[in-house]
Formats: sequence, C-alpha cells, structure tokens
Amino acid sequence: MAERFFGTDGLRGTVNVAPMTVDVALRLGIAAGVRFRQGARQHRVVIGKDTRLSGYMFESALTAGLCAAGMHVIMTGPLPTPAISFLTRSMRADLGVVISASHNPFHDNGIKFFDADGYKLPDQVENEIAAMVCDPEFAWPYPDARHVGRATKIEDAGGRYIVFTKNSFPAHMTLSGLRIVVDCANGASYKVAPLALEELGAEVFRIGDAPNGTNINDHCGALHPDVVAAKVREVRADVGLALDGDADRLIVVDEHGTILDGDQIMAMCAQSMMARGELPGNLLVATVMSNMALEIFMKEHGGTLLRTPVGDRYVVEAMRQREAMLGGEQSGHLIFHNYSTTGDGLLAALQILRIMREKEKPLSQIAGLLTPFPQKLVNVRVEKRLPFEERPVIGETVAKIEKTLGGRGRVLLRYSGTEALCRVMVEGEDPDLVVQLVNELAEVVARELR
Repeated sequence: MAERFFGTDGLRGTVNVAPMTVDVALRLGIAAGVRFRQGARQHRVVIGKDTRLSGYMFESALTAGLCAAGMHVIMTGPLPTPAISFLTRSMRADLGVVISASHNPFHDNGIKFFDADGYKLPDQVENEIAAMVCDPEFAWPYPDARHVGRATKIEDAGGRYIVFTKNSFPAHMTLSGLRIVVDCANGASYKVAPLALEELGAEVFRIGDAPNGTNINDHCGALHPDVVAAKVREVRADVGLALDGDADRLIVVDEHGTILDGDQIMAMCAQSMMARGELPGNLLVATVMSNMALEIFMKEHGGTLLRTPVGDRYVVEAMRQREAMLGGEQSGHLIFHNYSTTGDGLLAALQILRIMREKEKPLSQIAGLLTPFPQKLVNVRVEKRLPFEERPVIGETVAKIEKTLGGRGRVLLRYSGTEALCRVMVEGEDPDLVVQLVNELAEVVARELR
C-alpha cells in the first residue's frame, strides 16, 4: 500500500472517503513530523490551503499531528501552491504542506509536501512517510511534553508572495494602460493575483474571486477558459488570465478571446529567453503530452525539447538534472527555474506580460508561433490498472494506428496519477482521422481494462 499511497501530485481523493479522511491526515502529520524532525534544524512547517470547505478539517488534523511530533506549524490560510513553496524556502522551514486538490471539484481534496528547498518530495521520501501511515502497529517516537510543537498563523503571507512575484517583473516596467481579465477559479489566488496585477498598474477585471467553500473550479478558471475569453471580448481587455484552484497552472487568452495553452505559452517564452541568452543550451523541458508542433518549433529555432512523463514534478526533476531554466506542461503548469521551484501561474503570467511590454504589440501578434497538430485526448474510466503489455490487443491496436499515421503522428497511453482513468491520446495531421483512431483505441482500452 505504501507504494501506491501517494500519486503523482501527493495524496488526493474524495473527502471523507479513504484515504482522504481526518484520521489518515492526522497520521500523515505525525509521520511527516517524525521524518522531518531530524537534526538541529528549525523543526518548522508552513501549511497553506486553497478555498475548499474541507480544508479546515484537514488543516486541523495535520497541524495536530505535526505538533504532536514536535514540529512548529505556521498556517498561512488560502494561498497558491507556489506561494507555500516560496514561503518554505523564505522562512527556512523544514517542510511545506499544501492542502489542495488543484483543478478537481470541491468534494475532492489533497495533501502534498515540499522540502526545505521548495521542491516536491522524491518518491523515496514519500514512501518512507507512507510506510509509517499505513502501518497500524507503528510505534510513534513522540517527544516529551516540553517538546511538542506550537501552531501559529502568519498574517502577511499573501503580501510576501506578492512581493516575490513582482520581483520577477522588470523594475523599470509597469502594467499601466493594460486591461487584464483574471479568473481566479474561486480558489487560492482570489486575493493575491488581482492585487499583484493592480499594484503593477493594470486595470483588472476579476472573475472567480468570491469563494464560498464549494464553488472552486466550478465552471471557471483554467479548466473553463471560455469564461475568461468571453469576458475579454465583453470588456475589450488586452489579455485574459485563467488560473486553477491552487494557481499553479495558467491558461492565457489574447485580446480576441483566442485561447493559448501551455505549449503556445512555452514557445513564446522560450523564444524570448533564447533571444536574451537566458535559456541554457536552448533547452526546453516538457512532457509527452506536448504537441509535436512544439518539438518542431524548438528544433527550427536552434533549440531542443526534452520530454518527461506527465506531471510537473517530473518536469522539475529533469530541469534540475539538466540545469534547465524553462519547462512546463500543455495543461498550463509553467516552471521558470530562475525564479521558482514549482509551477506558478501568477509568475508565468508576469513573464508573458513582460514580453508584451517589451514588444509593445498585442498578444495575438506575438503568440501565434505554433500550428499545433490536431490532437485528441479521451479519458477512459478503468477498473484495472494493468501494464498495457499484459493486454496484447491494446498493443496490436496501437501498432496498427501508428502504421496508419505513417510517422506523422503519435499515440500515447497512460494512467492518471490521481483518478481511475486511462488517458488515450492520438495526434496526427488529419483531424478527422485522429478522432476516428482515438475513439477506436479508447473502445479497446475500455473493453480490455474492465
């Protein structure tokens, strides 16, 4: 169970259904405290959350467990995931904890950790924590009563994060004269994102800035960019920014309401960074989900695209190994490693706005760098997560589809790290053929993994 306890982005699931229960959260807090209360460090933990109703109970359970293990807890309240990564580093904490299910609906929640350097924990450390949580006979090495932890709240955490993100924007520039629509998904960025943009001089039109505990990601934010696109057209804004529930991903809309995904944003940022000599080795790191057009774009501009498995943690791992400065996902996770150790939607938005200011052109004139290959993704709900090679019919179907594409397309199968889904993706030049082939493969997968 320990190996499957954490998914690709921490622990996640339906609230009050195992493993997302308060008793598991309590044990998780104790286990994390035991693992990180080592040596002569601060024994300090920063805990943040998004705006889900269940965040209160998980925050209390984790805090109780961590304090019982002798860790001092600092609670920030609702803040973006990247803000907790930053504050963990800034406050010299041993551990950062985020309570969020990112883009999932409110009835889900999750728990993920950052180490003292602001990076997500490696699998080995997660497995050590999971082993303690999952062992009902584990003997907790509690400290004596004099050494239990304290829990406090920090009131200026949002302001600290705003200053941090603004420091990534050139000091001689402002956003004065720009009309910006920002959709905060009724999530963790509902205060800090609009404020940061306004402090830089923009005229900001807010969407999704009234969380009530249950409306996070509800027909708003990065998963519903048509909402921000419609608002951009309505108010004649220069740009629209759509964040997700924990604000670690970004989807952008130009002044015409055209939606730009992570691949298109990465192409624009990579071109700008290469021109300024800020992209070492002209290397961009992305996942297997990124469109072939991005790979071709990098090659044509003297760069290289390095692909990783899906998940921003794998992108970051590859960036650290190769000392890359830019990476991300088609879904909108964007990592600017010279500023941050994880995906940061607000910080990414400021880099795009910087490019707009430098070029003094509308976004539509500087963003059209890619002509994406038609790509279709189908999510197939599965009962079994068997290795695909154990189902020969799936392999035979993939081989047939790849032959049909003739080297001018891709097929990708992978399991979701957080849900009982198999992602089936086909990419090629003919959109009608792509739809036909992905539906054919999805039917096979559904039948073989029932």
